[in-house]
Amino acid sequence: MYRYDEFDARFVRQRVSQFRNQVERRIEGELSEEEFRPLRLMNGLYLQLHAYMLRVAIPYGTLNSAQMRQLAAIAEKYDKGYGHFTTRQNIQYNWPKLSDVPDILDDLADVEMHAIQTSGNCIRNVTADHWAGVAADEVADPRPYAELIRQWSSLHPEFSFLPRKFKIAVTGAAADRAAIAFHDIGLRIKKNDAGETGFEILAGGGMGRTPLIAAPVRDWLPGEDLLAYLEAIMRVYNLHGRRDNKYKARIKILVRELGADEFTRQVEEEFARIDAPQVVPPEQELARISAYFAAPEYQDLPDDDPVHAKAIAEDAAFAAWASASVERHRVPGYAIVNISLKPVGGVPGDATAEQMRAVADLAEKYSLDEIRVTHEQNLVLPNVRKKDIHAVWQQLMEHALASANIGKATDIISCPGLDYCGLATARSIPIAQEISTRLGDDARQNEIGGLKIKISGCINACGHHHAGHIGILGLEKAGEEFYQVTLGGSGDENASIGEIIGPGFSGEEITDTVETIIDTYIGLRDDGETFLDAYRRIGPEPFKEAIYATH
Repeated sequence: MYRYDEFDARFVRQRVSQFRNQVERRIEGELSEEEFRPLRLMNGLYLQLHAYMLRVAIPYGTLNSAQMRQLAAIAEKYDKGYGHFTTRQNIQYNWPKLSDVPDILDDLADVEMHAIQTSGNCIRNVTADHWAGVAADEVADPRPYAELIRQWSSLHPEFSFLPRKFKIAVTGAAADRAAIAFHDIGLRIKKNDAGETGFEILAGGGMGRTPLIAAPVRDWLPGEDLLAYLEAIMRVYNLHGRRDNKYKARIKILVRELGADEFTRQVEEEFARIDAPQVVPPEQELARISAYFAAPEYQDLPDDDPVHAKAIAEDAAFAAWASASVERHRVPGYAIVNISLKPVGGVPGDATAEQMRAVADLAEKYSLDEIRVTHEQNLVLPNVRKKDIHAVWQQLMEHALASANIGKATDIISCPGLDYCGLATARSIPIAQEISTRLGDDARQNEIGGLKIKISGCINACGHHHAGHIGILGLEKAGEEFYQVTLGGSGDENASIGEIIGPGFSGEEITDTVETIIDTYIGLRDDGETFLDAYRRIGPEPFKEAIYATH
């Protein structure tokens, strides 16, 4: 993973020192909240419904055990003993005191972490496939490119004050685990017929009040042109993006209004003007970054491990968990172990300090000191020997981290909603907990199969409800919370926006509604058919008839 160089260390410490002075001036009344707001946002600090919230960057979702232990220590020392992992592969603390935030940032800097690019109208934390570098279906590891983009964008003067926030995601596989089609720019690494590495470029995707699938801009871009082409896209956006109306300021609106063809024409024209040597890093710079992501020293192991096979055969509970949680690794004898942060009835994405330390210990002992954060609010141990998986599971069990529900009905994505967020119009967490409890029986989850339920507490869609197989949007109507349901959304390589199926439901009705939708699917599906496949085959009408029959 990336390591700080002298510039990074100096830059982050200077930023902490500057912000410490700004916080002191705010506390003493020398800065008003209006004056302080842009300063705190540049350092990842939000003012939410009840308290400040600090969002910490975890670039492309990769961290080590020392960093995870520091996150745990911060949760205990400065917050309420837990952190919340987000859909942008970051972590949030919901209760820090303003006076403590500079100390938190100093503590983060001790382990090469910070809160830069987690807020404000800038290029945000670059996200990537959470199995990057270890996925069996990967063309190339996207993390060196994500780090290259992070460095290029962190202090780029032309893109420090954009019309609106800007999000980039990178994947290195045909299977999209980074939801690139829902980003301002989505990048997929691919090979051409000559075996050269390059990129497919998408632009103009996003959720919120105007959900749009990103448009294809380039089917093939040589790898050496990446930064120059990104700069061309950013120049067109920065020049034409709306600054008079924040609801129309995202690049997705620009792409839609210009049309994908005209937008692409302007990008290509701008790209032709750019003096590429000024933008493309020297080969040694890319090589320097890539060296930090060199594969660890894997052991030469048989892929069919007898210890793992014996544990599967003899322990039904372990076998059920492994079936849901363990994925194929590119190296024989190793596996990817996914850790659910979604216990039945729990708060999606939350982890206690004790749990964070447990994961750090497991990473150090069993996963070559590496951890990933997923955009679905879970964690990953990317490098576990198959013979160690049973031992990992046993220790996860001790810390309530062994839910066998990855990808199932209770693996729910949820934003913090009205319990924390000042922008929210309805609660998300209690709805997620209630649905999870209702569907939490193991036999019931196995009957349902793979299902992505996603919940947002307002139109900003931080819970990614547009991409949910079942999406739930919390809104306010005449002083009451009600919930709009969408069906058929997906964030994968066949991305789709969920369709609104009709009038919303009260908080008391929404769990019953979800269960009716699921029962309707089970009654109509063909053998082996997933919810999404069934919905795309039969359409919304059978679901509408079932859920509105009694309304």
